[in-house]
Amino acid sequence: MISPEKKMDLLVSLCKRRGFIYPDSEIYGGFANAFDYGPYGVELKNNIRDAWWDMFVRGRGDVIGLDAPIIQNPKMWEASGHLQNFSDPLVDCKRCKRRFRADHLLEAKQAEPGYDKEKPLEIADIKCPECGGELTDIRNFNLLFKTFIGVTEDVSNVAYLRGETAGGMFVAWKNIRDSVRNKLPFGVAQVGKAFRNEITPGNFIFRTREFEQMEIEYFVKPAEAPQAFELWLEGMKKWLSDVLHIKDENLNFHEIPDEERAFYSARTIDVEYRYPFGLKELYGLANRTDYDLGRHQEYSKEDLRWLDPETGEKILPYVIEPSWGLSRTVLVTLLEHLDIDEADTAEGGDKEPRMVLRLPPRLAPVKAAFLPLQKKDELTTIAQELAQSLRSEGINVEYDESGSIGKRYRRQDEVGTPWCFTVDFESLEDKKVTVRDRDAMTQERIAIAEVAGWIKDRLK
Repeated sequence: MISPEKKMDLLVSLCKRRGFIYPDSEIYGGFANAFDYGPYGVELKNNIRDAWWDMFVRGRGDVIGLDAPIIQNPKMWEASGHLQNFSDPLVDCKRCKRRFRADHLLEAKQAEPGYDKEKPLEIADIKCPECGGELTDIRNFNLLFKTFIGVTEDVSNVAYLRGETAGGMFVAWKNIRDSVRNKLPFGVAQVGKAFRNEITPGNFIFRTREFEQMEIEYFVKPAEAPQAFELWLEGMKKWLSDVLHIKDENLNFHEIPDEERAFYSARTIDVEYRYPFGLKELYGLANRTDYDLGRHQEYSKEDLRWLDPETGEKILPYVIEPSWGLSRTVLVTLLEHLDIDEADTAEGGDKEPRMVLRLPPRLAPVKAAFLPLQKKDELTTIAQELAQSLRSEGINVEYDESGSIGKRYRRQDEVGTPWCFTVDFESLEDKKVTVRDRDAMTQERIAIAEVAGWIKDRLK
């Protein structure tokens, strides 16, 4: 059992060493809370995104896709309330000048042993966690990144990087409604980057200024919203269990009480995960009522109501919004499936620690590795041809001939490769290869001609 503190350190080290996630701009000293997704990281992220799209868009008949721009008409952010309300409470240390989110400091203080929960806590009761200095009063800081369109930087040319992907779906609602003519209920899905100029607490990729979201705005008749909410809650649970293989004990479905919900929300649930650094949000599900379409209808002066063909009534749909963080899903998937067990040494008999990513095969960056037992032409040719035949069918595999077979197994275990196929001298005679299972570490012989089908069957 890996302790939470050690697990996070091991994961960060593994991600850099094996090419999942690197600190951004490291040759220039890095850039705070910015990361590059390396060769394995981008494959893992793409596999998660594709599995999500298959399940919630292609796998359903009532959800369609959209790809809206990152920079849109700034009026939409005024209508949505982001320019007025999308902010964090910040404080500065008067001594060391470090900046902190006030709500994070309050939360950390309340979690300290011996803290009297009954005593109201004010920011004046807290000192700088870095140097113990006095903190300033709280001020609100808007999270939208500001930019300018055109050659002059003046108020008339101000624009913003989107702070969420949802806004583009609401603004595109009229065109979608008029072009596809779907009956309610139906949803619009989008995957893309969002940007928030916030003070981040570290914790690797948990909270960064640039991140990716997978969101759906599900438009329903107002009376059908409670039922749709429950159905999407079940869908999110199924995603977590069937696709990501997240253990129930690591999840918490937090019902947000009335006094803490956004004023426009009829119901909100935060899906929380037990990270090594605490129970924090992973996903969200909200009944946003008709707030968003109502605001855009008011500001744009366009009629955004939907005509019910059966009754002839025009209604402004309610919206159920299930929201998944793609970047956080990558983090949770890695944390959930990182393990250390014991494996036989190369000499046999003794055991040694083995770090392994037990990723679900569908999500694994590499589906299989092909390993010639020795660097002999008759063996390397078979292994290379097998690898290329799988690549030509769109399956990401690797060929590796460097080092002992044991070391090659360990490399593949650390990147989560489910199966390793070894070509040995017997393969020249029986036309078979040895497949070794990552998790069970069992081995079996299968015919070379059956390898492609064997892998495809297990990826279904």
